[in-house]
Amino acid sequence: MPDPTSLALFTAAALVLAVTPGPGLFYVAARSLAGGRADGVASSLGTGLGGMVHVLAGGLGVSALVLASAELFAVLKLAGAAYLVWIGIRTLRAARRNAQEPVPAGAPPAGPGGAFREGVLVEALNPKTAAFFLAFLPQFVDPAAGSVALQFVVLGSVSVALNTLADLAVAVAAGRLRAGAASRPGLVRRLRETSGAAMIALGLGLALVRRPAA
Repeated sequence: MPDPTSLALFTAAALVLAVTPGPGLFYVAARSLAGGRADGVASSLGTGLGGMVHVLAGGLGVSALVLASAELFAVLKLAGAAYLVWIGIRTLRAARRNAQEPVPAGAPPAGPGGAFREGVLVEALNPKTAAFFLAFLPQFVDPAAGSVALQFVVLGSVSVALNTLADLAVAVAAGRLRAGAASRPGLVRRLRETSGAAMIALGLGLALVRRPAA
């Protein structure tokens, strides 16, 4: 286990990183604007579970293997990018198809179950998350303090928990914004279109990510 001083220092650093706007927060905001607070909360929990996939994989050394292989990294990156683009296109099509229909606040397009599954896949297929954990966490791991894998998992779990809390706060805020616009179908359609475009942009950005240097 990490010593209390290292754990406190890591928690402070991870908290700063968690509240710093990044692709994860933008994805949750886009999903919340497209489907409401329930979808946003579900996607936040999904990305949290997807983040834990990277934490466990990092503890087992799988993430290091992926990052060491240009082919595996490219496959994971392109799969994640394609999935994000597909979600964005689907969101745009749904917004335009339902442009003339009222959108009740309690009937989000994807539903919490779908948003949760999407969140898991979006995060689990993001090699940038694996690169972050493998670059950031080892700085706080002390081989003399016990199992390196266990320390990695503990620190990674703390980071994922903080990120998920930040995502939940964004989901609630964005969900309130959409709920306030529920009586204005035109505005809801524009919010959906904006969120769809944002997801496509995130996917294209992920496709351009380069494999970290060894």
